[in-house]
Amino acid sequence: MTKNQALRAALDSGRLFTAMAAHNPLVAKLAEQAGFGGIWGSGFELSASYAVPDANILSMSTHLEMMRAIASTVSIPLIADIDTGFGNAVNVHYVVPQYEAAGASAIVMEDKTFPKDTSLRTDGRQELVRIEEFQGKIAAASAARADRDFVVIARVEALIAGLGQQEAVRRGQAYEEAGADAILIHSRQKTPDEILAFVKSWPGKVPLVLVPTAYPQLTEADIAALSKVGIVIYGNHAIRAAVGAVREVFARIRRDGGIREVDAALPSVKEIIELQGDERMRAVEARYLK
Repeated sequence: MTKNQALRAALDSGRLFTAMAAHNPLVAKLAEQAGFGGIWGSGFELSASYAVPDANILSMSTHLEMMRAIASTVSIPLIADIDTGFGNAVNVHYVVPQYEAAGASAIVMEDKTFPKDTSLRTDGRQELVRIEEFQGKIAAASAARADRDFVVIARVEALIAGLGQQEAVRRGQAYEEAGADAILIHSRQKTPDEILAFVKSWPGKVPLVLVPTAYPQLTEADIAALSKVGIVIYGNHAIRAAVGAVREVFARIRRDGGIREVDAALPSVKEIIELQGDERMRAVEARYLK
């Protein structure tokens, strides 16, 4: 079974598929080792790793090459976050085959204007495109893929923009009609009530995708019990974990005036070398290096 088939089979089966965010191949490998079903190729995390805002500052080529590197490192499906599709429907029609060729098994595209502003800012500039325009972008993405198992996910930002449940459902249905294989519904409310209300009222046939960053009290068991949700994405935990750990270690080194105390608490260099795939390289070396 290919990675694309694995993701498609998970959506068709009705079982909950879990995806962890990653901003580089090492983090993706750790997510796979931890037992997540897939990788979320997070635009927010990649932007943060470059220390720039999540507002289409980075080029498509930067994101695409990182997705290629991640996909080549792990054996689980990669869901690529392509923001607004890097332009209009014409751009999308050219972009999607590149992500597919890079090894992604799905793309998520949101219905904001380009350049976007991150959904995580409470005072962000949340402007949405016309429904018809985004339908064209979804249709272009669906038509451009070579493998029918490649998944196209439409991200509805109506709740983020404060447009309410009725508009969110209307947009989700319109995007399903345009060819979306799943609908990602996003909210930054601190409780899951808004999302639960959407899920309850969702009349569509395609599964939903949730990103419970703002409402962490909603567990996988809770989400699976909703029946209509196919994927849960943990959208920024890798970068937050990395920032927290690095900040703590660096501060301790400065406080101690050296690494003697902190060193014992860190993963060994041997562990890092193993994560780098050293064993495989040694096998290649033994067989081919003459």
